Amino acid sequence: MTEFWLISAPGEKTCQQTWDKMNMATSQTNLSTNHKFNIPELKVGTLDVLVGLSDELAKLDSFVESVVRKVAQYMADVLEDSRDKVQENLLANGVDLVTYVTRFHWDMAKYPIKQSLKNISEIMSKQVSQIDNDLKARASAYNSLKGNLQSLERKNVGSILTRSLADIVKKEDFVLDSEYLITLLVVVPKTSYPDWQKTYETLSEMVVPRSTKLLFEDQDSGLFSVTLFRKAIDDFKHKARENKFMVRDFQYNEEEMKADKEEMTRLSTDKKKQFGPLVRWLKVNFSEAFIAWIHIKALRVFTESVLRYGLPVNFQAMLLQPNRKNVKKLREVLQDLYKHLDSSATVIDASMDIPGLNLSQQEYYPYVYYKIDCNLLEFK
Repeated sequence: MTEFWLISAPGEKTCQQTWDKMNMATSQTNLSTNHKFNIPELKVGTLDVLVGLSDELAKLDSFVESVVRKVAQYMADVLEDSRDKVQENLLANGVDLVTYVTRFHWDMAKYPIKQSLKNISEIMSKQVSQIDNDLKARASAYNSLKGNLQSLERKNVGSILTRSLADIVKKEDFVLDSEYLITLLVVVPKTSYPDWQKTYETLSEMVVPRSTKLLFEDQDSGLFSVTLFRKAIDDFKHKARENKFMVRDFQYNEEEMKADKEEMTRLSTDKKKQFGPLVRWLKVNFSEAFIAWIHIKALRVFTESVLRYGLPVNFQAMLLQPNRKNVKKLREVLQDLYKHLDSSATVIDASMDIPGLNLSQQEYYPYVYYKIDCNLLEFK
């Protein structure tokens, strides 16, 4: 299970006692696997600032999580047939996400704790907004290139009624540069081959005898060439259609076909050139966005713990990885353990709101609680 519960409870005589008490009630009964979640001594500021910041952090948390998920999903889209390698590329600081979260340490270099909580949150917001903007630009460029290449590739597959004929026909298959004669290409169902051979010379008065040749066939049909006089084209097309033979609208142009092949080669080469740098950018910026997201969770725990438990700052943040089979029991144990923190916890509902607690936006518990879900991909 890649879901974690990030909770905090006020320190008793010591924060270690808070940890021991919770750990004994949950870990030793196999309800969850627990880790201390270390949050440094941050600048508290005024109560008014904390209340406003709590609301801002809730929005920032949601935004940054959405960016983390977008980067992860786009990584899966770019890797295409190698999606089994996506998880090994979704790392934070070079380690897997579970390891990063369970061994979390505040990054002092990225987010200096001497700055105010508001300044730290603004640093995170600007950083992730830049990643989001860069992702949009890079994805747009790569998707356009990929789309153009796929469009050309689609022309070279599928039914011979619609696919490109550049790789099928050759110059010698056609009568070219003739004032009177022209070679047409006709798609004939396989079941109608005998009918074609019997009737093609009589579909029009000016068909060159014995001029048909099978050039290519797929599962259902064959592509035949036939030569006739130019002035008989319309009559031949009409009679062919009546017999369920479809004349392809095609003129042999060596330069155009060469240009299409060169364009496909160019696009394919460009895609390969962009692939490596794009994957590297996604890896680096996924890590940056995920790290910012977990730091925002830490900020939210700190802010709400101060709002709930008061000053001086004295709480223990803890990371619980619930045992999948015992989620309900774990919630009940935590309720019993911490219900004394808020006697109204059993009667508060989502229609109420208390500044800083965001009750209308989330489940409410007597302890501070946030969820961290490391399962960031939604394969379709």
